[in-house]
Amino acid sequence: MAGAGGEGEAPALRAVRRCLVAFPAEARELGLMESVPYLDSLLSPLEFYREWVCPNKPCIIRNAFGHWPALKKWTLTYLRKVAGSKMVSVAVTPNGYADAVYQDRFVMPEERHMLFSNFLDIVEKKVISPSVFYVQKQCSNLTEEFPELLGDVEPEVPWMSEALGKKPDAVNFWLGESAAVTSLHKDHYENLYCVISGEKHFLLHPPSDRPFIPYELYLPATYCISEDGSFQVVDEKAADKVPWIPLDPLNPDLEQYPEYAQARPLRCTVKAGEMLYLPSLWFHHVQQSHGCIAVNYWYDMEYDLKYSYYQLLDSLTKAVTLV
Repeated sequence: MAGAGGEGEAPALRAVRRCLVAFPAEARELGLMESVPYLDSLLSPLEFYREWVCPNKPCIIRNAFGHWPALKKWTLTYLRKVAGSKMVSVAVTPNGYADAVYQDRFVMPEERHMLFSNFLDIVEKKVISPSVFYVQKQCSNLTEEFPELLGDVEPEVPWMSEALGKKPDAVNFWLGESAAVTSLHKDHYENLYCVISGEKHFLLHPPSDRPFIPYELYLPATYCISEDGSFQVVDEKAADKVPWIPLDPLNPDLEQYPEYAQARPLRCTVKAGEMLYLPSLWFHHVQQSHGCIAVNYWYDMEYDLKYSYYQLLDSLTKAVTLV
């Protein structure tokens, strides 16, 4: 682990380090898999809760939303016809990384309001731009910004709502260029990620890998485009620092973060018509095919003993890292 001490370190602290290093392997042996399994049909809400939500294990579900009109209707031509005249929020970056560490800052994208038809021109390469564009605003942007599309999907996933005893907190719409990448992070949500067209490529770590995943504190900043079209990184000077993962799991700097070599990521591709159940607190890094369209449902996690165990693991990892 980062900050590993030498001979002069207290025996108790060395013992804690050894426990934290051993814990991820022990957790895998108790029930985690070598790859993300597929379900070819839906389980009952109770079965899904018992077999996947409770043990906090991901899976890819086929035939989960084959009845959605969106699977047949949502071409770029259709989206242009139905929603092309709307002003929508688009994340714009110079490099495809929104909400990511860059130049020792946690940099958020420029949030540009533009006609959806102009955004589609960029996706369809009718207009060439050196920037990277991604409709990725969360906060239930499907219901807030694209209500015309709601009739083509569902406002909730009925069996998941029954399993969890709650409605989703947010329903999000995703569409962007292949250069748009989601940096490694975790969410406090039970996530059902439904790919309508194209493919999403996920790299996943279970919460038990936390001892191998580095966090650092960064001053938040935002990309702002200048008059000559170049991007500047503008600091949010009054804001608190943001804890974020500096490591790129596709090309990890193992000299700086040697502990990550002990982590064992899972990789999976979610194709059109497939749904990924991504459990709460799982770390994930996401890439996509160009023009991939997806909808996801965020259900707030239960802040139960499982959450408390993760918080303890996180606190111990931070404590020994700082020594």
